[in-house]
Amino acid sequence: MRCIVLGAGRQGLAIAYDLARHGGATEITLVDSSAKAVRAGAKRLRALAPDTRIKQHAVALRGVMDAAKLMRGHDVAVSALPYRFNPALAKAAVRARTHFCDLGGNTGLVKEALKLNAAAKKAGVTLVPDCGLAPGLGNVLAAIAIKETHGVQHVRIRCGGLPLSPAGPLGYSLLFSIEGLTNEYRGEAVIVRDGRVQRFEAFTEPESIQGPPGLGTLECFFTSGGTSTAPWRYSGKLKTYDYKTVRYHGHFEKVRAMIDLGLLDLKPVAVGDSKVVPRDVWHAVAGPRLLQGDGKDCAFLRVEATDDAGRGVRYEMLQYFDEQTGFTAMEQTTGYPTAAIALAMVRGELKPGAYTPDRCGLGAEHIRDLRDRGLQIRRTAIG
Repeated sequence: MRCIVLGAGRQGLAIAYDLARHGGATEITLVDSSAKAVRAGAKRLRALAPDTRIKQHAVALRGVMDAAKLMRGHDVAVSALPYRFNPALAKAAVRARTHFCDLGGNTGLVKEALKLNAAAKKAGVTLVPDCGLAPGLGNVLAAIAIKETHGVQHVRIRCGGLPLSPAGPLGYSLLFSIEGLTNEYRGEAVIVRDGRVQRFEAFTEPESIQGPPGLGTLECFFTSGGTSTAPWRYSGKLKTYDYKTVRYHGHFEKVRAMIDLGLLDLKPVAVGDSKVVPRDVWHAVAGPRLLQGDGKDCAFLRVEATDDAGRGVRYEMLQYFDEQTGFTAMEQTTGYPTAAIALAMVRGELKPGAYTPDRCGLGAEHIRDLRDRGLQIRRTAIG
């Protein structure tokens, strides 16, 4: 099996490692625009997966044709690049006749990829955008819980990556790209409320949540992208379907003040004789400071599906930094579910076409696959 992973950063390496460890990939091609990142990533993968041939390409993709040329001859391609690249990469995968999945994060761009459904079917390939933790695993577990809950009316997904030793003014360490973080914080939350699709400004409606043992009381709030396309799927069928991001207490108030001051805005402002984008400045200034700390983290996911009386099913996962491989909890919980879906494509378990993970028909076997990878997913009854 030949796989190509686009993006040699945090999640990309976790995906590549899992493809080798659980998929038995004989060859993995690692692609990134940074030669330094590709070299370092390939070296690490060779140490972690010595039986897999690791090829490396340092190249900046310039369009669909370039990407298709790279993908051709591979069984599956996985994008761990920023979400803005994904629609073009999905088109390239169809052209190359290579299965494809990505980490998504922007529902508008996900919908662009889903428009390739007919073309993917014709090419005999499967496209699954919006994989990973949330969106991704959160919505997969929600779809499973909905099937298991009689009279289900309410689905609530709560998820967050947290440093084990919170430090700095925000009590937060950057666990994925800073562009992805601010996209979630300043986008639009799309949910089902009162039975219909509704939109809310991200970083609103904070609430307290009792975390699992060891985490205590946390806070959560709306962010964008976490529900993916599920609100349109369940509108008129459920009264509630929502997603909130989890952080340590105090994070919301501080970041909300920054938002209200315009520090995460995209509209350029005049500074002397120049025009600058506040968010770009914030990325440059705050980004390095949010990378401080030892990098050890945990990832928390809770999915509840209940009826009007509060009876139903809860799936919960609490994952910790892996001392053996050095992968963070966020890398594991984002990368491993994505790799599992990529492998399901190669095995022919997913039909050709384009659809999000929650529409793949994944069930108990998928959960067993993730548990075999060491992800701590528990199921309990509620009420």
